[in-house]
Amino acid sequence: MNSVPLWATGPAEILGHAFELLEVDSDSKRRLAMICIDNAVELAMQTYISLPKRLTGVEVSRRQRDDICSSFVSLLDGLEEHASERLVGINLGEVEWFHRLRNELYHQGNGLTVERAKAEAYSQIALEMYRALFGVTLVFKQTSSALRLGAFLEKWIELEKLVSGDGGSTKRDFNRRALAILSSRQGYESKDYDEYSQLRSLRNTVVHGGRDPEEAISDEVFARMDRLLEKIRDLST
Repeated sequence: MNSVPLWATGPAEILGHAFELLEVDSDSKRRLAMICIDNAVELAMQTYISLPKRLTGVEVSRRQRDDICSSFVSLLDGLEEHASERLVGINLGEVEWFHRLRNELYHQGNGLTVERAKAEAYSQIALEMYRALFGVTLVFKQTSSALRLGAFLEKWIELEKLVSGDGGSTKRDFNRRALAILSSRQGYESKDYDEYSQLRSLRNTVVHGGRDPEEAISDEVFARMDRLLEKIRDLST
């Protein structure tokens, strides 16, 4: 926590508490952890939007800031408009989906709980968002499953940055850009794009809680990801 900027300690502390809760695998702890993760994400977005322009390069009026900070969804909209270049590789639609899941737990929580895979997936997205907004990698005690997912997401974000180039985080033409890059070399084989598509599908499955990351993200998957990254990196230069 020593490297955390003073203005960003709040969301870091809340995230730290969430990881402490996840150390005990019980319905109530996972539910509370999910709420803490979501609170940390919301506070991180509010903090970033409220920082001086000299720190972020983002200039919004006081009225704009108040409007952006009025709700979780408006915060997502505000970041998409004013900080999309920082959030390449972070799917804000998934963040909103997890927020809705958190709301179900909070407002209709009588007996409801959340699967550990979903809580850990949201925790990794929260860590990546924090790093994107404040330039700091937070380190907490985590399960091997969460660490494996976090490492995979970090590589996927690098891939999206390479593919997006100066195009920001627009998702609409992202697959088309990936195909254009992978088909730009002589002797292109369709297996290059097939590999990208398979890894993208795996990424979505584990983030949405469909598979256990420790089982789904093997060392072979990391090797495949590294090969794809190297290929895209070479073709992008």
